[in-house]
Amino acid sequence: MTRTVLVVAHLRHPDAAAATEIAARTLSEVGMRAVMEDDFEYGTELEAVLVLGGDGTILRAAELARGTGAPLLGVNFGHVGFLAETGREQVDEVVRRIAERDYTVEERGTIEITVHRPGAPPVTDWALNEVAVEKSDRTRMVAVVVEVDGRPLSSFGCDGIVMSTSTGSTAHAFSAGGPVVWPDLDAMVLVPISAHALFARPLVVGPRSVLAVEIVRRSTSSGLMCCDGQRRTDLPVGSRVEVRRGPEPVLLARLSPAPFTDRLVSRFSLPVAGWKGWSDEPGSVT
Repeated sequence: MTRTVLVVAHLRHPDAAAATEIAARTLSEVGMRAVMEDDFEYGTELEAVLVLGGDGTILRAAELARGTGAPLLGVNFGHVGFLAETGREQVDEVVRRIAERDYTVEERGTIEITVHRPGAPPVTDWALNEVAVEKSDRTRMVAVVVEVDGRPLSSFGCDGIVMSTSTGSTAHAFSAGGPVVWPDLDAMVLVPISAHALFARPLVVGPRSVLAVEIVRRSTSSGLMCCDGQRRTDLPVGSRVEVRRGPEPVLLARLSPAPFTDRLVSRFSLPVAGWKGWSDEPGSVT
């Protein structure tokens, strides 16, 4: 049976476009079949998904691969690249590691989203990183009430609310002032954006909790929901967005056992000079 790899690339990035050709050629050399995003049909049996781009491209690939059971392996052609596993100069090596099944698989939790809008049936969506409920009118605030586990917590005007997975804590939620949460922690994060309130702190809740945000009737702006920066839904006044732990994780292929701490240091160029660790000699983090 032919071993098939879906290749998803940020083709507007010239280096990623060139790497796509290298990846397809190398996959053929090792006896595997490359399927490009435009040629992919749902139901195709995949062994892995090779992603050439930044975190946005990986999120798009996660949407394409949902339900296939195939792990995603990202080669970073973006900026921070928290979800990517390696740098752009290692495409050949990555393909050969895929061919040899020389990687480990890490599960990342997702969130399931249910949207209730006045006069409309409920709709569902999902996210690997986050769902953001934001104001649709840039000149006004959106008035919301935040609910946790079926009980109201606080109501205020704001620019929006981000509800994220642990994985998404370093994405939009981080930019809004939320905490960094280690990805192996089964939790959800809620972060208000520019809230006008005495109590509008980031929240971290457990995996069995249910978060909800309602756009209250007094709001002078309607809302807009965005899942992983990919899928948008209009939220008229009176809408309600519920978020709970998703039933299906996303699988990420890992080539290195390096801990998340090292990824933080590398991606943010954090200063670690002077660290000694276990020894009496100055150490380093790469």
